[in-house]
Amino acid sequence: MPSPTPPTEPEQPAPTDPSASQGRSATTDRFDDLPAGSARVGAHRAEAPRLRVGVIVLWSVVATVAIVAAGVFGTLYATGRFDPAPVPASTGTASVVAPRVDTSYQVLVLNATAENGLGAKVRDDVIAAGWDSADVEASNASSNDFPTTTVYYGTATDEAAARGLADAIGGADVSLDDTYQVVAPPETTDAGGASRPQLVIVVGLDFGSE
Repeated sequence: MPSPTPPTEPEQPAPTDPSASQGRSATTDRFDDLPAGSARVGAHRAEAPRLRVGVIVLWSVVATVAIVAAGVFGTLYATGRFDPAPVPASTGTASVVAPRVDTSYQVLVLNATAENGLGAKVRDDVIAAGWDSADVEASNASSNDFPTTTVYYGTATDEAAARGLADAIGGADVSLDDTYQVVAPPETTDAGGASRPQLVIVVGLDFGSE
């Protein structure tokens, strides 16, 4: 009688290599062979530079100041208050006309105060300065509260004579104004028939106050 055959044991799988269990499915490259602890090697995209907040603020302030300054100067120039090339102002000295006593002028004295006889007194002063008595007339003005004694002349060419007359009576203002000029009667015209020039003294409240 044959002896029983022992049961066949299942085959044990052969030991596997640990390195074989980790399949290298990915393609290896030079970065896989780097030793541990080595620095990163490779090309990396640089970060975009960031503008500093301080620089932005500074340029904003500069731009704002420039815009405001341009607006201010533009407004001043448009309104005529700013001239990039101003003309030096005249000192006015050259425009002052020197006084000249000219007795060829007729003189009308108008008393514009409440003091009686003041016009006649000024007439005497004019005659004493060299005028012919026939060329000096005194009368009363329509008002008696005129503040400042003034010599009026009719044209710009009469200014020197007006200033000379103002000095002759002790000082007075002068003014280019023909308001007080009167039409000369025929006997006061010259040989050519033209009216003789006339100066008018309006005596004010200030006369003789100094």
